[in-house]
Amino acid sequence: MPAPPAPGAATTPERASQLPPPASAAASVASGGLEIIFRPDPTIWDGRHANNGWLQELPKPLTKITWDPSAWVSVRFAEEQKLHEGDIIELKFRGNTAKLPVVIQPGHPDGAVTAFFGYGRGMTGRVGQAPEAVSKEFDVYRLRTSDAMWFGSGLEISKTGQKYLVSRTQEHHLMEDRAPVREATIEQYRKDPEVIAKIAEKPPRTLTLIPDWEYTGYKWGMAIDLTACTGCGTCTVACNAENNIPIVGKEQVARGREMHWIRVDHYFSEDLDNPKTYHQPVPCMQCENAPCELVCPVGATTHSAEGLNDMVYNRCVGTRYCSNNCPYKVRRFNFFLFQDWTTPSLEPLRNPDVTVRSRGVMEKCTYCVQRINYARIDAKREDRKIKDGEVVPACAAACPADAIVFGDLNDPESRVTKLKKLERNYGVLEELNTRPRTTYLAMLRNPNPELEPARGAASTHD
Repeated sequence: MPAPPAPGAATTPERASQLPPPASAAASVASGGLEIIFRPDPTIWDGRHANNGWLQELPKPLTKITWDPSAWVSVRFAEEQKLHEGDIIELKFRGNTAKLPVVIQPGHPDGAVTAFFGYGRGMTGRVGQAPEAVSKEFDVYRLRTSDAMWFGSGLEISKTGQKYLVSRTQEHHLMEDRAPVREATIEQYRKDPEVIAKIAEKPPRTLTLIPDWEYTGYKWGMAIDLTACTGCGTCTVACNAENNIPIVGKEQVARGREMHWIRVDHYFSEDLDNPKTYHQPVPCMQCENAPCELVCPVGATTHSAEGLNDMVYNRCVGTRYCSNNCPYKVRRFNFFLFQDWTTPSLEPLRNPDVTVRSRGVMEKCTYCVQRINYARIDAKREDRKIKDGEVVPACAAACPADAIVFGDLNDPESRVTKLKKLERNYGVLEELNTRPRTTYLAMLRNPNPELEPARGAASTHD
């Protein structure tokens, strides 16, 4: 627990509560036990969504774990107790026991364990049904009591000697330590608005094998505000629903074969005991100089006159050259027939305007081209141009923070055009001269100098 603020330091208003204040972690350890913190699962909540495959396979915001609960411990505590990720520990609390796999989480307090409930149901649907032994062991509800619903002291843990496969996507689709996230403080940005642009230099536009193209019609683009993004993953689930993206299961996720067209990367920086965290949604960048198009032997990935990097599924023969040549690692391959074409109840689930892909086909974000075509038909019927805000991809429509903005870059009055003119707008891996249509607004932080000293320079994070 943090120490009381010094006289004159900044404080936050206290809220009245009938609950007693939690005991400190040090006091819990000194009294012969740890502190246990109960939290609902970030994706399936209290278990009511356990049979929803989209939510089960959605990486949880901070850990990027799929399909399973976990017990969080700090880095220092794991070292002291010789715990490793995936170790199953037994939790004993007030005479009750449960088991959970360990996950080492930077920033977690020492002397405490966070246990997530929502799993452990004995009966659920086909998607959420785990092996019976696992279902019973991972039931954290048996530890909660009426006077310790959210936290309590006196927890004891012990290693069982068992290991458990934890499917995390944290290190999947890496961009090779090239600092995709940029940040600055408000003070730095006001003093020098170009502080973000100075971090990396763009190569000359002529340094490419692809001839320049003038987009005389529409020129679609996207801007993602990293300051607004909370890393919730709503965009990923919305994309799954809109574009008929299958779930692949825990074992395939462990092999790096998840099919999400837009992922949310998560980064830590600085001290592992009190790190800064960053979230970055990553769809297809829709590069103007797309590396994937140069290597496809059958022309399955092509460039449209409006700047979209299109996929022709019927041409794809599954060489995966495009994925190997993509520096952003945003392409997904159907290693198996992940789609269920035999269950009648799943047919109404699919979007009829989007192809249902089969095995051996490469797929990726399309900027929801079906929605673009819908707006194009309406505009043509009324003999006008598509209006700004008329095309909203599924990810942008679902984003609760309004962090994703899409529109026509040839429209000087469009919202996305105005965002891309800001000094903090940048593209990931621009040094490769891919000219991505999807760009980012660097994160701006506004730390209270009395609580957190502002750093002296803008920075990037891997």
